Parts: sequence; structure tokens; C-alpha cells
Amino acid sequence: MLLHPTSLPGGRLDRDAYAFVDWLAAAGQSWWQILPLGPPDSSGSPYASPSAFAAWSGLLAEPDAAVGPAEVTSFAARHPFWSADWKRFAGGDALEDQVRFEREWTALRAHAASKGVRLIGDLPIYVSPVGADHRYHPELFRVGVVAGAPPDELSATGQLWGNPLYDWSALHRQHYRWWIERFRRSFEFVDLLRVDHFRGFVSYWAVPEGAPTAASGRWQRGPGEAVFAAAQAELGDLPLILEDLGVITPAVKRLRDELGLPGMAVLQFAFDDDPANPYKPENFRERLVVYTGTHDMDTAVGWWRGLSHEQRAATGLDAGEPHWSLIELAFGSRAALAVVQAQDVLGLGSEARMNTPGTTEGNWGWRLEPGALSDELAARLRDLTLASGRLRG
Repeated sequence: MLLHPTSLPGGRLDRDAYAFVDWLAAAGQSWWQILPLGPPDSSGSPYASPSAFAAWSGLLAEPDAAVGPAEVTSFAARHPFWSADWKRFAGGDALEDQVRFEREWTALRAHAASKGVRLIGDLPIYVSPVGADHRYHPELFRVGVVAGAPPDELSATGQLWGNPLYDWSALHRQHYRWWIERFRRSFEFVDLLRVDHFRGFVSYWAVPEGAPTAASGRWQRGPGEAVFAAAQAELGDLPLILEDLGVITPAVKRLRDELGLPGMAVLQFAFDDDPANPYKPENFRERLVVYTGTHDMDTAVGWWRGLSHEQRAATGLDAGEPHWSLIELAFGSRAALAVVQAQDVLGLGSEARMNTPGTTEGNWGWRLEPGALSDELAARLRDLTLASGRLRG
């Protein structure tokens, strides 16, 4: 199930987080997927964090818990690559907060493991233009261009993200140390990691800095498998999910398959007239993670309400409970892992949407109502998990 900690009733790693783990176990679920754990930006987005390494103190259940000097010294010694930079950038009790987060997250993760629940994290490909990583490692980033996406059928001018772009030659000269340490840090938090915008490792859209839109950008070649090979050589096998949604070239598919890692499919994209549509369940590979929807999409009910009568009829879904129809479709597919949003189990509409890309207002604020994930819902989801052959143990 996909639910960021900020969407827990209290928005913190408190008893609600433990209760959610217990509910997942009762519902027969073995994975909890979250969004990035770094400090969010001013709009609340965890995908534009001022640090690619630090965890957010705003999630702490006990933000004033005592931290001894020896604990800070030990933490800094175990995280020499980035901790000093974060201390300089954030000041105050920056490292004390990292010690507190390590305590609370480690305890929560141990509780989840005891219940048979593992954690899936999320790794944004780019960093903030005003964060610690860009400020203290400018040599690793290009000058004069920023990140974006090209024009397509959804936007005639493309998407202008504005993130710094990596100087892959500079990273290569340092044997990809920055990326190795980023993977290392990420796996301190989770058991499996989703890599956002995977296609950017094959080729990426570079927009001239100061351009009014992304339309003037150009494709540039990425590092390919080199980053992953360097990380694997030092860290061992990389348990990753590769976000390969959208218009994906043969080169992106080839790299995904050469790495032997699963990509993604989203069922909301499955209902068209193209028999080769990779998001149709009949076209799934086993090495795949299927989602009813993602944090960047409407909820299943919100999506359904936006369809015409004809489009709804063509889906073949149950008009009374389209959200449960999507969940059943995901669980019944051959994909190795199926992930559903908590909002879809609850049958919530667009008011519960987590994020609308391209907007800065009204995002990242949805929270679970206390008690909304009931025993009855747990039993229903467990029964479906058992019937689809996905129940562990």
C-alpha cells in the first residue's frame, strides 16, 4: 500500500504509524510504500528537498527528545560524506534531528519487520537548486542548463522543472561516489527503492537556463548503466523499482532489462484501443510492479468520475465500486508486486488526491481520517489477497 507518513492522521512517526503497520499486517499486505523522506520544499513537496541525504525532522514523534554529544559524533562518523554539509546548511540541531529520526525510524522499521511488512522508498533523480547538495558540490552539476521535459500531447511547451542537471563526466571522474552514497543512505531507510524518472539515466532534456519554457531544450545523453554498476560493485545487489512510465524509448527498455530490474505499470492508463498498450494486464511481464495509480495521479474514484459514460462502459469495471475493480485487476495480474493507494482502498474521490503535477497549491496535504482503515476493510483486502494467491505465509 502507498501512503506517505505525512498522510497518517498525525502526520508523524507516532502511534498512528505503528497502527498503520498493524492494519497492513491484518489486511495481508507485506509492503508499505512511502514517498521521499527528506525535508519538503516550501510547497510541501518531498521531491524538491534541500537534501538528498537528510531525513525530515517534521516527521518526528518526539522532536525534543534528548540527544547526547556522543550520539551526534557517532552519527557524523557513520555518515562522513554528507553530514557536515547538512550541518552547515541547516544549522542548529541539524544532526541531533538526524539522530532522533534514526532512532524513531529504526524502531518503526523493526516493528514492521516483526509484522512481516517491508518498506518501499522513493528516490527522486534530481536535487533542489537551492539545497545543500548543489551548494556544496557545484562541481557535480552543469552550468547554463536546467532540467525539464519536452513538449508532448499534454503540453505544447513541455515542462520546465528548473532542477540542476548532473555533469555526468564530473561524476564519472569521481567514480560516481555521490550516487553510491545516495543509494547507501536510501537503503538505511527501506528494503526496496523506486527510482523516479529512470529514463533520465539514458537521456535527459536539458533546457537553457532562463528560458521561458522547456520547448527550447535538447536531449542529452545520460550515463546509462555506469551509475548502477558502480553502486552494485560497492553495495551489492540493488533492490530497485525503475519508474519507466510515459513515452519510453527502446534504449530505456533495453537498459531496464539489462539491469534485470522491474519497471512499472499503472492501470489507469490501461483502457484504450491499443492492443499493444503495455499497461493492459494481458501485456504485463512478471518482472513488473503494477499500481492502481500513483501519487501524481487522481484517485481511482476521481479518475472514474472524469470518464464519459462511454469510456466507463469500455473499461469493463464495476460502476458501483470501480476502485475495488482496479484493485482486483492489479492483484489478479501476473505482475510480481501490486501496489494500491490507501485512498483507493477507501474509495475516496479527487479531494484526496496527493499531487497534481504542474501546480504548486493544494498538494501534499491529504491525511487519513482516524479509524478510516477499518477492520472490515482489512478483512476484505486480506480475502482478495488470499484469493489472488498473493498472501504471504
